[in-house]
This record gives sequence, structure tokens and C-alpha cells, in this order.
Amino acid sequence: MARSTGAEGVARGGALPFGLVDVAGPSMVPTLREGDQLLVRYGAPIRPGAVVLFRHPLQQDLLVVKRAAERRAKGWWLLSDNRPVDSDSRSYGAVPDELVLGRVLLRLRPAPAWLAPGRRLERLLLGSRLVRLPGLARRLGVWVEETP
Repeated sequence: MARSTGAEGVARGGALPFGLVDVAGPSMVPTLREGDQLLVRYGAPIRPGAVVLFRHPLQQDLLVVKRAAERRAKGWWLLSDNRPVDSDSRSYGAVPDELVLGRVLLRLRPAPAWLAPGRRLERLLLGSRLVRLPGLARRLGVWVEETP
């Protein structure tokens, strides 16, 4: 879950399309923790692997932060990084596009961390030997599924 700490951004209409949210709950551990403050770009393009902010499909006054796993016919399949926590698309299905508000760009506190690398950096980190360096891709904002 997330709590908005400022006015929601608007992608069009003059206001800057950025906002701040605070993380509440353990669903995105290890990437995000309770109390982390995030910078969100509202209306940003979403692609698989991105951390996104959206309105819960069953309780639309609730803001939620999850990882976009894949695009499906009825919307985005959004998953928790903390897989035992199943309050994600496994319980409520794909999230319609109109409920996906934006992409999380970076964590501001407690320690700044970039969460939205550009496409070129993402391809470089996933398509080369760099992906084998422990934690490098994640530190640069690229989600790499860990294999047992």
C-alpha cells in the first residue's frame, strides 16, 4: 500500500506530473520497506519490470505500489516483490489501465535509489554478462528474477 503525501500529479492540464507517496506494508520487500518515500511520475509509460502506483481495483480510494509483471488483455498483471504476500493480481486479477496512475522513479528516503532505468540501460544490464554481477542490476533499478 501507499499513502499520498502531496497532491496527486496530473499528466495534462498544467500541473507537473510528479507526486510523493509513502510505502505502508511489507509487500514490496526487499525493494521497498515501510516508511520509504517514493517519487512517482503520473502518466508515465509502463513496461514489464516497472514499479507502479495504482488504485486498488476493489477499493479505489486505496493507493498501492507493485511491480508490473506483464501486460494482459484486461490490463496489467501486478505482483508483490515479497512473493508470500499475495495481495496482488493473484487475488484481484489484472488491473485496468485507467487505475494505473504512474511509474515509481526513485526512492527518496531513507536512502535515494533509482527505480526506473532507461530502456538502453535496462537492455544492457539484462542482455549481457553484467546481469551476473550480484545486485548490480537491482541497484540500477532493473528487476532481475532470482533463480534458486
